[in-house]
Amino acid sequence: MSLEDYKSKRRFPGTPEPGPDTPARAGRLVFVVHKHAARSLHYDLRLEMGGVLKSWAVPKGPSLDPSVKRLAVMVEDHPFDYKDFEGIIPEGNYGAGSVIIWDRGYWRHPGDASGTASERALAEGLNKGNMKFVLEGEKLKGEFALVRTGRDGGRSWLLIKKRDLHAVGGDVADQSRSVVSHRSLEDVSEGEQRSSRRRRKKEQIRLGEAMEEEDLTGTPVAPMPGHVRPMLAALSREPFDDEDWIFEIKWDGYRALAELRDGKVSLYSRNILSLNERFAPVRDALMKIPFDALLDGEIVVVDDEGRPDFQMLQDYRRSGKGHLLYYVFDLLHFQGHDLTGLPLIRRKEILKKVLPSLPGIRFNDHVERDGVLFFKVARERGLEGIVAKNRHSTYHAGTRSPRWLKVKTRMAQEAVIAGFTEPAGARKYFGALVLGVYEGDDLVHIGQTGGGFSERTLREIRGKLDPLVRRTCPFTVEPRTTRPVTWVEPELVCEVLFHGWTREGLMRQPTFLRMREDKEPREAVREGTRSAGEAKERGGGT
Repeated sequence: MSLEDYKSKRRFPGTPEPGPDTPARAGRLVFVVHKHAARSLHYDLRLEMGGVLKSWAVPKGPSLDPSVKRLAVMVEDHPFDYKDFEGIIPEGNYGAGSVIIWDRGYWRHPGDASGTASERALAEGLNKGNMKFVLEGEKLKGEFALVRTGRDGGRSWLLIKKRDLHAVGGDVADQSRSVVSHRSLEDVSEGEQRSSRRRRKKEQIRLGEAMEEEDLTGTPVAPMPGHVRPMLAALSREPFDDEDWIFEIKWDGYRALAELRDGKVSLYSRNILSLNERFAPVRDALMKIPFDALLDGEIVVVDDEGRPDFQMLQDYRRSGKGHLLYYVFDLLHFQGHDLTGLPLIRRKEILKKVLPSLPGIRFNDHVERDGVLFFKVARERGLEGIVAKNRHSTYHAGTRSPRWLKVKTRMAQEAVIAGFTEPAGARKYFGALVLGVYEGDDLVHIGQTGGGFSERTLREIRGKLDPLVRRTCPFTVEPRTTRPVTWVEPELVCEVLFHGWTREGLMRQPTFLRMREDKEPREAVREGTRSAGEAKERGGGT
């Protein structure tokens, strides 16, 4: 089914749909699922292939349940730019009705982790009538198959979810809003010009309906606390499976709490530094939430492929590059009720129900039990790691709890910069950073690093160090060094990658990763690690 079929069914410019002559760009293969209220409500699955969007109409919508097989009728190819279409097809045109982008992302062949060599294998599957593919969307994730049935001249297929980490029961179609505009089909049909008052009223109605199902009896009625320091996770050496634990992505960003009070927002870091101006789009989005609450989450910037980029986050206010997101994973206070004594899984259930769909605001979902597989997926996607949380855990502000465990895909250590050596040869600005961590009140030497720097970072770090120069060594016990050191006040924190510890407590082969402006020096500690066995022994509890 070529683009000629697409063109013949439409009257341009009588429809806002894109014309047929829109070539695809190079890069990863994209997919989109449109939710379309035409003569009958249905979903359109579109997969980029050969410069066009191969399309199937799925009457009942996709499913994440492997036991459910959905009819998918192959329709005409759509132009590549149709991936961005959302709006109203006017009456008198083919497919007249409202259209939203229900889901979108990237797709690939299961045997190609990079996605760069998928198209040939997928085209072969299309010709054979058996396509296997992996979706990396916001709602649809994991492996699927399209299998041709032989009916209707080969137009009828079955869309089937494979059993994997992302296979779940329930109806994913209940998530009814656009992943782009966060509008429903009703919103689109009502037009683009609804007033903010009507929008807020609708959210209040939705909130009221949600709260009718909630029972907060037993949760203390208390004023919302101000400037709460977040609960922190201990370090685990390895991932594990456990039915009493849930597992979240460990986002590479800034931990941030948000106080929503009387229509105003206070967004601040784990060190109680205001983030309102630095990340104004997040603050502005949160101001549209029609209730009082205290949220805990992570601010990240992701690239066009959805991968978090810490450097882009640090540069966001200056550059504006990347996609700024606030992933909310906990609800500590809600409408006058203190929720910190509730089990984590209950707090997340309430959060998911009441958090409205807003640009840049995301509910941070989780998987249950399967921590080992989830960690593997995180490592394959180049993520920082995962966070394991006991589903029964209560929230203890300002503590590092063994009921929350972070499992990193690489060994990293936060360290205080205590001094630097002079550069040698063609090197500029400094040779190496001398690093330490706090053990109680003592600043202890853990080694030095001279690798991992660009000329830009060398220059920027030296500019921050010069005002901090001091005459005396800041370590409790002055370490032996092979080269003279210029000591500085221990005020700056960086993060390094390394390959383990020596018997003397020094890092093996440390490499500079980045500065951590969001961390205080006293937070730089040599974190103890816990094994999977130790984690499982704790079982339930708070």
